[in-house]
Amino acid sequence: MAVLVLASASPRRLDLLRQIAIMPGLVDPAHVDETPLKGELPVPHARRLAEAKALAVAGRHPGAFVLAADTVVACGRRILPKAEDEATARQCLELLSGRRHRVVGGICLIAPDGRIGRRTVTTSVTFKRLSHAEMAAYAASGEWDGKAGGYAIQGLAARYVRDIQGSYSNIVGLSLFETAQLLDGFGFAP
Repeated sequence: MAVLVLASASPRRLDLLRQIAIMPGLVDPAHVDETPLKGELPVPHARRLAEAKALAVAGRHPGAFVLAADTVVACGRRILPKAEDEATARQCLELLSGRRHRVVGGICLIAPDGRIGRRTVTTSVTFKRLSHAEMAAYAASGEWDGKAGGYAIQGLAARYVRDIQGSYSNIVGLSLFETAQLLDGFGFAP
C-alpha cells in the first residue's frame, strides 16, 4: 500500500486528518512562494498554491499519495495576508469586523500513478462588529500568528463568528469531506 505524504507544515491539517482516521505516513512541507500573482483572484490563487505544493513534494516521494492544501481568506476580490505581526492582524480584523468574507480552500492530491485530483471549497463567514477593545485583546493574544486572514476560528476568534455557511473544517485549514472524497476516489485506504 502506498504511503500518504502530507505536504504541509500546518499542525491543524494533521489534526483534521487524524479526526477522520487518516494518518499520513510522512509530513513533508512544501516551500513555495505564496505571493499572489498580479491580478490573481482568491479561488485561482488557492488552487494554484495547493497544486504547486503537491507537485513540489511529489517529486521527492515517487510512488506515494501526496496531499497538499492552501487556505485563503478573501474580502471581496482582496486576498488577506497571513498575519506575521500584530499590526497586520489588527488590519485584518478591522477589515473583517461586521462583514462577511470567504475562506477558500484549495486541495490537491497526486496519486502514485501520477493522476491529479483537485477540489476548491468556499465557506462564507460573517464576523460580528468588533469593538476596539476586542480587536486589541485578540491582537494581544498572538493567536493570529501565521494564520490566513489573521484569525483562528478554532480558538478565541470563534466568539466573533456570527454565521458560517459551508465547511467548518475548511476554515480551520482543510475541508475533510472533499479530502476524503478525493482519497477514496483515488483508492487510498487508511
